[in-house]
Amino acid sequence: MVRYAGLFVVVVLASCAAPPVPIAVVTPPPAVATPPEPVSMPAAIPAALELTVAAVGDVMLGTDYPEDYLPPDDGLELLRDSAPLLRAADITFGNFEGTLLDGGTPVKRCKDSKHCYLFRTPTRYVQRLREAGFTVMSLANNHARDFGETGRNSTMQTLSQAGILHSGREGDIATWQVKGRRIALIAYAPFAGAHDPADTEQAKQTVAALAAQNDIVIVSMHMGAEGQTAIHVIPGKEYFQGEDRGDSIGFAHTVIDAGADLVIGHGPHVPRAVELYHDRLIAYSLGNFCTYQGINVTGTSGLAPVLEVTLGADGQFLHGQIISTRQQRPGGPVLDTGHTAAQLMAQLTDIDFPHTELTITGEGKIEPKRFSASGQPPLVDDKSLPDR
Repeated sequence: MVRYAGLFVVVVLASCAAPPVPIAVVTPPPAVATPPEPVSMPAAIPAALELTVAAVGDVMLGTDYPEDYLPPDDGLELLRDSAPLLRAADITFGNFEGTLLDGGTPVKRCKDSKHCYLFRTPTRYVQRLREAGFTVMSLANNHARDFGETGRNSTMQTLSQAGILHSGREGDIATWQVKGRRIALIAYAPFAGAHDPADTEQAKQTVAALAAQNDIVIVSMHMGAEGQTAIHVIPGKEYFQGEDRGDSIGFAHTVIDAGADLVIGHGPHVPRAVELYHDRLIAYSLGNFCTYQGINVTGTSGLAPVLEVTLGADGQFLHGQIISTRQQRPGGPVLDTGHTAAQLMAQLTDIDFPHTELTITGEGKIEPKRFSASGQPPLVDDKSLPDR
């Protein structure tokens, strides 16, 4: 895979004001005007070689454990409004939060029963995922083993039978072809039985091997603290209820250095910032997307962005769009004409990654600054958000 490496250096200069010193003005002799050198523009990439990815965060279409919290008509309406957006992409990704399982008893044991949730979605609900256009899903999260490996086995088998690829359990990596391009997706999470993001040496080796064998490598990460107080990405490890939830920034940068082309984050249950690193896009959290009951969807937890990304032939980020939807119970996500999720993610990006080479408009359009008409970051009102 051809790589374009970018080097970002931030130099902060501090100086004290001093009285101005008189400067003698010398008039130079007339010079012969020379025409400016032509500015080279990025070469256009044939559309046939571009790939579009639609990505969303957590998906949990209802649970029948410990009580019946299933939607009417087996969730027929839950993804109806968002399906046209999801089906339009070459690749459509989501994080399946829970298990696809008929019956069975839970294996997961909770330290705190007040913050313990177990999700068991009947296997027939896979129809809703297929109808919505999902092509690949992450099974690397803290609910994939709510019903042990029996539950995860059932989820993997059910998705496969429906033609939906998956990654999550250690060794489970999705590989397929789109438009003649070889694609690989590997999902990481700091939980038992999943690809471990804390083992950075192993992650580097695995991603590098995938990059050598495939044209595009996508990495999914279920990392970071949870809740509406966790909207900011912070350097170093994050913790939730005393549990190590990993170093999102360090991990994302590591896998891109190793050859990944796109990193998709989820886990905090709220949207977070995006970053451009070596011409590759990182979305640190896409929040909740369609979580029927059992998961809080008030305030920022109810924002359900759909991230559309266009990648070049070598995986370089070309442009993208944050489409704002929000969950509206008892239904699923609906379009938000106020662009709330997009504007929040733009503000968070401006605060958490002020030097990243991206522009994000109020309607959610994302461009590298080298492609931006103005070359200036958007003006955002961050008065409502706390500084890090």
